[in-house]
Amino acid sequence: MDKVSSSAADAVADIGTGASLAVGGFGWCGVPTVLIEAIRDAGATDLEVVSNNCGADGWGLAILLAERRISRVVASFFGDNREFARQYLQGELEVEITPQGTLAERLRAAGAGIPGFFTPTGVGTLVEQGGLVWRFDHEGNAAVVSPAKPVRTFVRAGKAQQFLLEEALPTDFAIVRAALGDRHGNLVFHASAKNFNPLAAMAGRITIAEVERLVEPGEIDPDLVHLPGIFVDRIVELTPEQVAAKQIEKRMVKGMVKR
Repeated sequence: MDKVSSSAADAVADIGTGASLAVGGFGWCGVPTVLIEAIRDAGATDLEVVSNNCGADGWGLAILLAERRISRVVASFFGDNREFARQYLQGELEVEITPQGTLAERLRAAGAGIPGFFTPTGVGTLVEQGGLVWRFDHEGNAAVVSPAKPVRTFVRAGKAQQFLLEEALPTDFAIVRAALGDRHGNLVFHASAKNFNPLAAMAGRITIAEVERLVEPGEIDPDLVHLPGIFVDRIVELTPEQVAAKQIEKRMVKGMVKR
């Protein structure tokens, strides 16, 4: 099945207001910027986004945030996104803060058809007990807080240990960026772009991938495929200009490194 879309705009045309999105990337690395821009241009709003972070000022998901297209974020990291922090603290944005490893497993569980899992991460903290502020009101008071999570005791190596229940995070759509893909949707991610991209792709009921290089089926060694095409519904081939439009989050030179 040829899954290549004619354009990014065509690929995201059915992402409507109120949709939930799993978005790959970590910081400024491996972010599906072309698809994000297409979603902005399509006009969808009131989006719920699941991603490690919400972009950086003027880059990635931050362009949707700046136009108030996002109403809720499930993330593990605020980063240097000043607008994200401002909207959260002023009660304009709901944020479900989730431990990073837990977020990754919640996405993977969604793709594997697992409704939930037990983890020791967060036991004895507000993650377990509830009370983390998801949304403030306009006066700075807690309007929505996280609920308490069920806890169960398991015996491991003869020792009783507590674990809390985390639920999977399936989403309506997922958007990811890959270095290489074929027309059947098999994807290869380069280096650090293997961060949340494969997991986000697994979580989406409809997954759209932008690829820096498109090849024919059979040209990718099966042993090198990071994400099989079964998880991918649409492919967008990027132009050379779009491929080259990458940014560096923090520039470092040799003299800045402390010895």
